[in-house]
Amino acid sequence: MYNEIIYEKNDGIAKIKINRPERYNAFTAITLEEIHQGLIDAWADKTVGVVVLTGVGEKAFCTGGDQKTKDGEGYGKGKATFDLLDAHGQVINTIRAIPKPVIAAVNGYAIGGGHVLHLVCDLTIAAESAKFGQAGPKVGSFDAGMGSAYLARIVGEKKAREIWYLCRQYTANEALDMGLINKIVPLNKLEEEVDVWCREILKKAPTAIAFLKASFNADTDNIIGISKMSNHAVGLYYKTDESHEGVNAFIEKRNPDFKAYRK
Repeated sequence: MYNEIIYEKNDGIAKIKINRPERYNAFTAITLEEIHQGLIDAWADKTVGVVVLTGVGEKAFCTGGDQKTKDGEGYGKGKATFDLLDAHGQVINTIRAIPKPVIAAVNGYAIGGGHVLHLVCDLTIAAESAKFGQAGPKVGSFDAGMGSAYLARIVGEKKAREIWYLCRQYTANEALDMGLINKIVPLNKLEEEVDVWCREILKKAPTAIAFLKASFNADTDNIIGISKMSNHAVGLYYKTDESHEGVNAFIEKRNPDFKAYRK
C-alpha cells in the first residue's frame, strides 16, 4: 500500500516512518501524500490516541524535499496527485488539525522541510545525535509560513531569524536549550522513550486532549493562511535563476554564488 513510508498501528499508537534512508529521508510528493494518508487513517481510527512521526535508519529524521526531484519549474509531483509544495502544506495542516497528539521522534538530521515537519508536531523527542536547522536561503528556497512565523513563536524572534538567515545546524542540546524540543535520549533508547510518552498520553481523557490541542493551536492558526501565500510565492521563486543557482550548487557540492542577484 505504501512505497515511501512504513505505517504501523499497535495498541493505540500509529507510527509513520519515512522510508527513504538512502536519501536521508528527503521527501518526494509521493512521500508526503503517503504521510497524509497515514495521518487521515489515524484520525479516523477511534482506537488510535497518539501518532508518531519518524524516519527509518540512524542518520536522518527528514532532510526536506529531495533536490534530485527539482527542475527549472520546481519540484515535480511524479505520480502523486499534488505537487510537493501543496502536499507539504497538507501534511502540516493535518498534523495541526488531527485531534490527537503527534510526536516527532527525531533520529538524526531534521533539516529544511523536515525541520518544519518536526516543528509543527505537538512534541519532539530527539536522539543525542540529532541535528536541526534550515537550509532554504542556501539552496534557493524559503518557508515564509509555519516554518518561520511559527518557529518564532517557539524559539523567539531573534533565534528564528538566526536559524533562517545563517542556515546553521544545531545539536540536540542546543535545540533543547532554545525550547525547540522536549527531551533528548540516546539513539538506542529513542523508540522506547517515545513509547513511554505515548502510553502516558493514552491514559488521559481523549476529548480533553483534543480540546487542549485546539486551544494551543488557536493562537497561531492565522499562520496557516500565511503559509498558503508562502507556497504560492515559493512556487514562483523556484522558476528564477536565483533559486536555480542554489539547487545547482547543492547538487554540484559547491558553495552557491548569489552575488549576481543582490541588486
